[in-house]
Amino acid sequence: MPYKRSEKGKLIPIRRSASEVLKLVKSEKVKFIDLQFTDVPGKLQHTTILSDFLDEETFSEGVPKLDGSSIKGFAEIHESDMVLKPDPSTFTVIPWMPENLKTARMICDVYRGFGMGRLEHDPRGVAQRAEEALRKAGYQVSYWGPEVEFFVFDRVSWDVHSAWRGQSYRIESVEAAWNTGETAYPIRFKEGYYPVPPQDTLMEFRCECASILTENFGVTCDVHHHEVATAGQGEINFNRDTLTCTGDAVMTLKYVVRSVASKYGKVATFMPKPIFADNASGMHVHVSLWNKDRNLFYDPDDAYAEISQLARYFGGGILEHSRSLAAIVAPTTSSYKRLVPGYEAPVYIAWSRSNRSACLRVPVYHKGDAERKRLEFRPPDPSCNPYLCFAAILAAGLDGMKKKIDMGDPVDENIYKLTPERRRQLGIGELPGSLKEAVECLQSDSEYLKPIFSGELLEKIVEMETVEHAEVNVRPHPYEFYLYFDR
Repeated sequence: MPYKRSEKGKLIPIRRSASEVLKLVKSEKVKFIDLQFTDVPGKLQHTTILSDFLDEETFSEGVPKLDGSSIKGFAEIHESDMVLKPDPSTFTVIPWMPENLKTARMICDVYRGFGMGRLEHDPRGVAQRAEEALRKAGYQVSYWGPEVEFFVFDRVSWDVHSAWRGQSYRIESVEAAWNTGETAYPIRFKEGYYPVPPQDTLMEFRCECASILTENFGVTCDVHHHEVATAGQGEINFNRDTLTCTGDAVMTLKYVVRSVASKYGKVATFMPKPIFADNASGMHVHVSLWNKDRNLFYDPDDAYAEISQLARYFGGGILEHSRSLAAIVAPTTSSYKRLVPGYEAPVYIAWSRSNRSACLRVPVYHKGDAERKRLEFRPPDPSCNPYLCFAAILAAGLDGMKKKIDMGDPVDENIYKLTPERRRQLGIGELPGSLKEAVECLQSDSEYLKPIFSGELLEKIVEMETVEHAEVNVRPHPYEFYLYFDR
């Protein structure tokens, strides 16, 4: 969503109407309109129309150009006709398209054809239902701030189609610890946090991404940096926003990062764990609830972390449902190569303030900071669908507030170094160890999601993730040859 600055310098969202967009298309001489939407796994999809065919009816009736049966998780072949209704507030001219092909994008809501209403599987629709559920519960708005991590490689190749002959992958990066150092200063494993150029070879790349996101797409980036891992791991953060708008922002960030990487002759990935023996990419999610410009998670009288009882109930719901949440916030087999001890990943179900070994954290950088008081849920990773991720976390938090599920006592020890016996004494559980286990947890604990997620959508998520786990699990792994070939 585009923004403008007030006289006091505060960013104010520009909520364009359909008529304003039509005027902009004409005045800016836009030739094409790119209609974008997100499938259930979280991949951005699009179709493009000539701007001559954009009119008021497009916004009210939608564009009848979508075969839903060809989109992952949407519909069966006998119910495939769907329409895309563009959201005018997401209108942005795409800056890297040439002037003679000037193109603007809009994010769309997905509807079933023949006037049959909103597609229940549309992830953006799930995010909007989550916001409505929050309002019905008596709360005005939730704010979300994800920390999106990713890798940018020089080249990546893999071979899975020669399954009978062998399978392999190869990653190339001038920053990689396995590089010779002829053209760069390689970054050692786990030593990529905050190095300056020229060792950080991607500063210019991240600056360009942040500038495009802020100036062109209205996603206001406040900080970016190199992350812990070798071989080009980065992070770009942006200002908090409402749930659906933050889902839009994450999808936009992925779109921009991949597009700018392509311009540089590189490739970006949001796969959680592409590199063995180093940190993976996460997407820590910060959340707070507000009413009438008051942060409901802040309580100055709480000596431990300045959080309210409402925040403790919200966090209690997240902890209670964290194992089933895993299937939505960490939805790939790669996610569970990240969620292992030793790489700063949040494996253990506990909460604390400054303790990054707990899966739920209360940041405490400044005392008395009501504006920034929030909870940080650390298990999500950037392979998730952000709309579904935020909606599921909100559903868990609402359930915690409704049932008054307290977070319990904080854990202020390094949980990674605790013995199993000590963890049992403290009542610390663990997140699922595989996608299969996460799916099983979702199947046994999904009632809290059903006010927001349809039963059909949950079944579709279970079906798709079960298939993905099986597809990976049945294939021989190269390391199995190392372990077992001589037996």
